[in-house]
Amino acid sequence: MEHAAGTTPRVQKTDQEWRAQLSPEEYAVLRQAATERPFTGEYTDTKTTGAYECRACGAELFRSDTKFESHCGWPSFFDPADTDAVILREDRTLGMVRVEVLCATCHSHLGHVFEGEGYDTPTDQRYCINSVSLRLVPSEG
Repeated sequence: MEHAAGTTPRVQKTDQEWRAQLSPEEYAVLRQAATERPFTGEYTDTKTTGAYECRACGAELFRSDTKFESHCGWPSFFDPADTDAVILREDRTLGMVRVEVLCATCHSHLGHVFEGEGYDTPTDQRYCINSVSLRLVPSEG
């Protein structure tokens, strides 16, 4: 698999190491770019305040204050926690042109980003992310 923009992931593991660390569902999504079924993910409707980390490497990716209800069946965010947290890469699978979202730290698949759908968000973007790619760390207090 070619790496986006020629960058090398900071966290690199062998396929065997990823398989040992991740559940079969996590592995399929994070390492093979599968998609969880809509409306089945743990975080689809979560309103808990906190940070969403990459389930593969623990890097902070999104924060709850950018999460919004898109009713698309997957957790949706209008912006990553940091512009360097994710890598965007053209995805031409399934006969469509989409923009894949990858964790910048380990290059695991997170989901896709869509623009111009008319959601009332500051960025007009919808980062449509698989719950199984994320781990929510609730804020204290």
